[in-house]
Amino acid sequence: MVAPLAASADDFTLSLTNDSARGYFRFSQPSDQLAVGAGYTYHTGSRHIANVDFHAQGRTAINNLPMTVGLGLRNIYFRDSPIEGGATAPGGYVRANIPEAPGLSFNAELYMSPSILSFGDADGMRHVETSVSYRLIRNAELLVGYRYVGADLENSRDDFRLEEGLIGGMRILF
Repeated sequence: MVAPLAASADDFTLSLTNDSARGYFRFSQPSDQLAVGAGYTYHTGSRHIANVDFHAQGRTAINNLPMTVGLGLRNIYFRDSPIEGGATAPGGYVRANIPEAPGLSFNAELYMSPSILSFGDADGMRHVETSVSYRLIRNAELLVGYRYVGADLENSRDDFRLEEGLIGGMRILF
């Protein structure tokens, strides 16, 4: 007998910079051991960035600081005509809850792709994000932070910044 893999949406995050808007859904298995996510960013000037994620995740604690940690892959695709490319970037995320301040958490993500896992015009990619969030009500929180998404381009020594800046947004939990 084969049991179906039921997935439900865990959360939806909407974050904004001065030049972009990003939506991100995270889905997980009922056991919370696997998570899949999908995101899309529109940046002014018709730049598009999409990603699909797959993570093994779990809960842990370091010095009595409860955390959720995910390790896996982020597949990133971008288009900023005429430049187009992407990468499969290994990495992960951590979310640390502060017991002394209920509702307050720190979040960090880091994904790095070498050229061997890149395609199109990309010759390596990076996604770095850090934020602080505060849960206002049981199923919604506000966040502020910083995000950087960059790529190395073939035949260029310059870093192509797809997105960089301070972010603000909200996360809705399902």
